[in-house]
Amino acid sequence: MSGSRTDVAVGYATSRKGVPAPATFRRWVEAALKGARRRKATEVAIRIVDADEGQALNRQYRGRDYATNVLSFPADFPPGVELPLIGDLVICAPVVAREAADQGKKPADHWAHMTVHGTLHLLGYDHIEDADAEAMEALETRILAGLGIPDPYLA
Repeated sequence: MSGSRTDVAVGYATSRKGVPAPATFRRWVEAALKGARRRKATEVAIRIVDADEGQALNRQYRGRDYATNVLSFPADFPPGVELPLIGDLVICAPVVAREAADQGKKPADHWAHMTVHGTLHLLGYDHIEDADAEAMEALETRILAGLGIPDPYLA
C-alpha cells in the first residue's frame, strides 16, 4: 500500500499452537485494506482467545451465548478525533480450528478468511442485508484469491 503504514498488534490470550504468527495476520489485514482500497495509515489490534473468552465477549456485546469465530469492534472516536486505529478483532482459536476441520478447509486459509472478514467489518462492510452480504462475500473472495486461497463460500 503505497505511502501508508499498517500496524497490527496481535495478543495471544490462549495457546499459540496452530495459530498464525503476527506477521501473517499483518499480511492478511494489509490484503483486506488493499482490496477495500483503503490507503491511509491504519492500526488494528487482534486478540486471539479461547472458547470461554470468546463466549463471554459474544454474550456481552452481541447477546449470543456461544463462542463465535470472529468479533469486530470498530473504533468509535468523538467528532474531530482522527486516529489511524480502525478497531479491534477478537478471533476464537478453537472455533476457527473446528470450523476449518468441519468445512474441510486448510486451517491457515480459514484464519485468513476470518481476518479478512473481520477487517472488512472494521471498515464498515456488513452482511445484514442480502445485497450487502453478496458484495462483502465477493470482495472477500477477490482478496483471498489474491492470497492464493480458494473461494471460502463454495460448498
